Amino acid sequence: MNDIWHVNPQKSALLVIDMQNDFVLHGYPMEVPMARRRIPRMQEVVSECRVAAIPVIYTEHILLDSFNVSPLESAYNPALLAAGMREGSFGSRVVDDLRPGPDDIVIRKHRYDAFHNTQLETVLATISGPRQVDTVIIVGTLTEVCCDSTARGAFMRDYKVAFVGDATGALSVEAQSATERNISAFFGRVLSTEELTAELRERREGRSG
Repeated sequence: MNDIWHVNPQKSALLVIDMQNDFVLHGYPMEVPMARRRIPRMQEVVSECRVAAIPVIYTEHILLDSFNVSPLESAYNPALLAAGMREGSFGSRVVDDLRPGPDDIVIRKHRYDAFHNTQLETVLATISGPRQVDTVIIVGTLTEVCCDSTARGAFMRDYKVAFVGDATGALSVEAQSATERNISAFFGRVLSTEELTAELRERREGRSG
């Protein structure tokens, strides 16, 4: 699948998945050390996308204290009944190193797939003009959960998926590798930050030349 299309910045949007304090900071409830280590790669992707005028869309996974908005999620991970990603909390916000800009979009979600019962599909359908976006670039965490689920959700809606392997963070190297293999085989292209940057720059320089 890796050779059938290339990333067109005019047709793309960047999804920064769940890079929230509770997932990233040391000692916080859902800490993913790999996601923290890979922030520099994510920053590179965000920077390159901004230069290429690609819209940047962030997601925040949100749980509530008033009622259990994601009961199966907390059933499989009971620690979430007490703490983590609570609405309005410091932990629910995107880390300062990847802070959304004033023109970026932030999508709140209650399920792993960022398309499920959110505004994401409407935003993608309009953010660059009606039905102009046909490709999503995915970075963030967890690679094997919300990034993977969102990639599959995009594929099911006929979006091309550019999954940036070294700018996504899993709970283990094994989970990272397995997810990259599945995405590459069935749901999209797995690129490095360097490969994505090269494609964006090549396309940009080609337009200007």
